[in-house]
Amino acid sequence: MKQELKTLKIITKPIFEDIKLFEEEFRNALRSEVRLINLVGKYIIRHKGKHIRPVLTILASRVCSQPTVNSYRAAAMIELLHLATLIHDDVVDEAEKRRGFPSINRIWKNKIAVLMGDFILSKTLINMVGLKDFAALQLIADTAEKLAAGEILQVEKALTRSMTEDVYYDMIYQKTASLMSTSCELGAITSTGKDKDRKAMVTYGTKFGMAFQLKDDLFDLLGSENQTGKDIGADVKRNMMTLPLIHSYENLSKAETRQVKKILGLKKKTNADLNDIKTIVDGAGGFNYAEQKIEEFNHQALDAISPYPDSPYKQSMVDLISFNAQRTG
Repeated sequence: MKQELKTLKIITKPIFEDIKLFEEEFRNALRSEVRLINLVGKYIIRHKGKHIRPVLTILASRVCSQPTVNSYRAAAMIELLHLATLIHDDVVDEAEKRRGFPSINRIWKNKIAVLMGDFILSKTLINMVGLKDFAALQLIADTAEKLAAGEILQVEKALTRSMTEDVYYDMIYQKTASLMSTSCELGAITSTGKDKDRKAMVTYGTKFGMAFQLKDDLFDLLGSENQTGKDIGADVKRNMMTLPLIHSYENLSKAETRQVKKILGLKKKTNADLNDIKTIVDGAGGFNYAEQKIEEFNHQALDAISPYPDSPYKQSMVDLISFNAQRTG
């Protein structure tokens, strides 16, 4: 799948006008009569992310048929739900950076961050009602439950240090891939509503989402703060077991296993500790294994949309897979 890497700006060019409509819905949803909410909302908009999820909703609707007003509303709702979970996650993780800038909890402290996350969740609910589409409502409600359950599962496994590869896949499906899947399925629901389109988009979104989270997990040890805009080694510092480390355990010597357990048992882990983990995981083939799994998920995502006729929108969905595989942040 090696090809010239396109930027997100180029990939999303075919839906440039669609994105404007989504952004209008998104900005309107963040408005409030409360001054502090508007202040935090403007900070969020100013430091926005890649908007991968709403892009998936719009592209899916274009590949299946044509977007409707509900497609743009659903795209905004998905981004709101994602944003609320990120804000709450940063509080739980005590993260100081998000997208290379101070996190909301760092600037306004935990109380405001939690309340702002709650406010955005409430706006998601209001937007859900506005869709007046029971299938979409049910899907989003189910996804919200999975997002929360996935995060709690991760915390539980960090406390017990009992993560397995199967549990890991279940966890990243719930906390990441389920929202990617829902983003794509909403594109189908709000355009054709056909079962075959919904199934194809669910598969694409799920497999793309799994690969996306795996890539993020690689960045935790292999990336840099300048590239990712996040604290490097955050997962290891919180004893979060990701695939490279889980796989490596099967190939470690007794001495290496003891060393890893010792590092994970430390309350505070130094850069030297992180480098030791990185060296051990690399030597055990953990990073290569994760890359192989990303490739597997990528091919499965491509297969899901292969029956659709060629179009600029389908090509953008193909290019997103390559973008994720080669991104550096």
